[in-house]
Amino acid sequence: MTTIGSRNSSILAVACLGIFLAGCGYNTIPSLEEQAKARWSDVQNQYQRRADLIPNLVATVQGYAKQEKDVLTSVVEARAKATQIKVDASQLTDPEKLKQFLDAQAQLTGALGRLLAVSENYPDLKSNANFLALQSQLEGTENRIAVARRDYIEAVRSYNTEIRTLPGVLWAKTVFGSKPMAEFAASDNARAPPQVKF
Repeated sequence: MTTIGSRNSSILAVACLGIFLAGCGYNTIPSLEEQAKARWSDVQNQYQRRADLIPNLVATVQGYAKQEKDVLTSVVEARAKATQIKVDASQLTDPEKLKQFLDAQAQLTGALGRLLAVSENYPDLKSNANFLALQSQLEGTENRIAVARRDYIEAVRSYNTEIRTLPGVLWAKTVFGSKPMAEFAASDNARAPPQVKF
């Protein structure tokens, strides 16, 4: 009888522990962390999409505006720098690494803005079908970047809140060793997508 009683109490203790772990936030921290990492992947994907559009845009502009070599070179160089700086999910707790990435993206945004401003001087370029298609794709990509950044910001906010409040803070410090993720902070000139006017 004692063996059955102790077995039942062991089963009851394991069941209670399982309910406690399920309801106390133990699974919340890894879930929110993975969600933030996935959102960061979306941000990188959209920035890569923009980087992939740039060679075609530069080539199209180059055909019409050969004398704008400095502007074209600055776009190519900014793109190269922006694509060299990578931040993987394991580095999201390093604010300096994230800042380097965002600064490179802001430089690329500025260079693109100068390129698009130069296009105003070339009416034939502004009416070129390839240029118009690339401009439309770039505009759409800038919107996608804004949405991806917004989603990342919200995911990081949820994760950071969870690891700083009860009961998540207990799990974060004792079990997971969780660190807050770096928050997305765009520079002043990168807060808005470049103005595209043709």
